[in-house]
This record gives sequence, structure tokens and C-alpha cells, in this order.
Amino acid sequence: MKLRTIIVTGSAGLIGSETVKTFAKDGGRVVGIDNDMRAQFFGAEASTKKTRDDLIAKVPGYEHHNIDIRDEGAVAGLFKKHSGKIDAIVHTASQPSHDWATREPQTDFMVNANGTLNLLEAARNFCPEAPFVFCSTNKVYGDTPNRLPLRELEKRWEIEPGHEYEQGIPETMSIDYTKHSLFGASKVAADILVQEYGRYFGMPTVSFRGGCLTGPAHAGTELHGFLSYLMICTVSDRPYRVFGYKGKQVRDNIHSFDLVEAFREFIAAPRAGEVYNIGGSRHSNCSMLEAIEMCEQISGQKLNWKYEETNRIGDHIWWISDVRKFQSHYPNWKFRYDMSGILEEIYRALV
Repeated sequence: MKLRTIIVTGSAGLIGSETVKTFAKDGGRVVGIDNDMRAQFFGAEASTKKTRDDLIAKVPGYEHHNIDIRDEGAVAGLFKKHSGKIDAIVHTASQPSHDWATREPQTDFMVNANGTLNLLEAARNFCPEAPFVFCSTNKVYGDTPNRLPLRELEKRWEIEPGHEYEQGIPETMSIDYTKHSLFGASKVAADILVQEYGRYFGMPTVSFRGGCLTGPAHAGTELHGFLSYLMICTVSDRPYRVFGYKGKQVRDNIHSFDLVEAFREFIAAPRAGEVYNIGGSRHSNCSMLEAIEMCEQISGQKLNWKYEETNRIGDHIWWISDVRKFQSHYPNWKFRYDMSGILEEIYRALV
């Protein structure tokens, strides 16, 4: 697929940088937006500056803009500059932590909700036919998944056999009457805005509701970037904390490459106001205890970890995405990475 210009927000982050490199290889000109707010959220070790510098130096034709997506005028000005040439927008910029959101709710909401609205309006005014891909989150469902009938196994929680969600949680799960976390609420606002611009204005928009997104480019911290931070702690003998649920909480994990391949499929054949749950599904998932074991096996080192009884507010006990709706719409999309492949690549990148 060859594009003329693709705009990528959060372009120096995990998913954004993967998107930049993928579409640049396809022959597209990539315009990136990233102001390294991740360093403000999580500290200097989470900064995306190195990734940004690498993209500028190594990706041919990459154009970087240090724009804050809360700045409506700056966003509109950039879209206007490229008007008539924009073939797609991939919006990955966000405040990504439900723990951090409680510290500064207004910052969280302004980035996640108002920032998304600014981008949608710019797209509607300057490139309404361009597919608009939004990185949403499974936190839009709040803690409703915790009401599912779960049974406790030796190393994980698992849904009862034969349950309608045994293959994963579908897009039909309600997002009402649940505790979302403030982060989840701001992402719900953005998610529905993306759907509304598709359904009301007929724009080709999609919300990808991700589980755990991961890969070697992740600047993992305790508050965000589960697998990356876990491996960092394992190889550096840094203490790690497990919060609640006996360490048996289950997450599905999808590699950034596989997620961006899903973006490519949608952009090639877009639909209006679509929603997909996207994650590792039954193909790639693990509990916290299982992830610790895998990190120790791959690295040959023991993790220094302790257990804290209190779980994080709004945290899921069991989340596995049902990706069958997306697969039915885009049957050419396939997983390349499983859990071991993801963790081995993260380990190699660290050492």
C-alpha cells in the first residue's frame, strides 16, 4: 500500500514509532506529532526523545512536529499545511495510565478527549475522506469484566468453560454501570467521538480497543508498560510490585507490529464509525505469575518481586480480547508474535 502523506500522533511512542516505520517502508511520507509528554507523565526514563531522534535520523522523509494535541490552532495549522495530500491519520497520542489520571484529571481529559476532538475536527475540515485510526483501550468497559464467572487455577484466573466469552470479550460488552477509572472515562469520551464522526459525518473512522500493547520500543514504567517494565526489572534486579488478585490476573498482549498491521488493513479498506477489540486474544496471553516465570526463563535471572494485597482501582482480573469481528472483516490479518516471541524480543532489545 502506497500513501502520499500519513499523519501519526504520538509518533515517538511504542505504537506511533512502529506506525511511522511501517508506512515509511510502504513509500508514504510520514508527518509525526509528538511533544514527549510521556516524560512529564512518568519521568525521564520514560522519555521518547531517543526514539524521536532515531526516527528523524533514520526514516527517509520523516517530518516531525513538537505539537501538543491540546493546541487546537497548531493541530489545524498542520492539517491545513498538508491539505489535499493526507491519506490517513493514525492517532496514538494519549495519557495512557489510569493510575496517573487521578493525579491530574483535567490534564488527562484534555489530552485524551479534547486532543482527539481537535484531531477529528482538523480531519473533517481538511481531509474528511482520509481513514482516521484511533488507539482506544479496553478500559472503556470499566471493571465489568470482573463480574464474569471466573475460576482460580494454579497460576491464573480463567473464565468458566463453555461461557459465551470463552474465546474473549467482544465489542458488545456494555460500557455502562461500571467503574472505568478517570483514564477510562476520558478514553470513552474520545472513543465515542471517533465513532460519532464516522456515523454522523460519514467519515472513515475506527476505534481499536486495545488490551496490553507491547514491543521492544516500549519505554516501560511501573505505571504503564507491563511487559517491558517487568523485563527491565528482571534483568536489572530492580524490585517489582504485584498488585492484588494473587498475581493471577490475566492479560492478552499484542505486539506493536501486529497492531500496526491491523491499522494497515483498515486503511486499505476503511469503514465508517467502526469499533474493534484488538489484543493478543487466545493466541497470546498470560497471567502476572506466568509472565514472571517467562521473564526469568528467558533472562536466566530471578525477579526481585513482592506482593501487595490491594489491587489497582478498576483493574481487570481477566481480560482476553475477542478479535473475531476484526478477523471476519479483514481475513488477511494474522498474528506474527506470541507471548514467548514478544518477551524474547523485549529481552534482546534491553541487553
